[in-house]
Amino acid sequence: MVVDILEFELGGELYAMDIGIAREIVEMLPITPIPRAPSHVTGLLNLRGEITTIINLHYLLGITPAKKREEQKIMVLIPDAFENTSVGVIVDEVHSVLTIDENSIDTNIKGVDEHLTDYIQGIIKLDEEEGIRAESSSEEHESEKRLIIWVDVKKILTGTTETSSSLHE
Repeated sequence: MVVDILEFELGGELYAMDIGIAREIVEMLPITPIPRAPSHVTGLLNLRGEITTIINLHYLLGITPAKKREEQKIMVLIPDAFENTSVGVIVDEVHSVLTIDENSIDTNIKGVDEHLTDYIQGIIKLDEEEGIRAESSSEEHESEKRLIIWVDVKKILTGTTETSSSLHE
């Protein structure tokens, strides 16, 4: 069986999410801050007449951005991904849609912080030539594996509302 994922970058590392929850990728646009919003909520964006809440995925995962804000991208999710509202998440770069064989996904992620394992669906192991960004080299060497952390963006976002609502009780 195969799985389609969207490969993106945060803090110089590769991540992936289920392509089924992505609606579109947009260049960084002006974001209006929301007073007293939780720190992971960057603000609101008017995307072709639709108000979209922008979440900083770097903040939620504790990752330092590798690019300046104006160079980053916004992955807009389908409304079903988060409480039937329009939500976008900020990432450093979006690379490609990949079709991955299930045999390339390691779901045994013990040893990782228990809090994080709730949000990680698996580790994807790809031979360098399997990716579209592979560079050919004249050196004779074994193909290197690159690792992509497959995160469950829906669970990450759901966890943010549970955390922030419990803080207000």
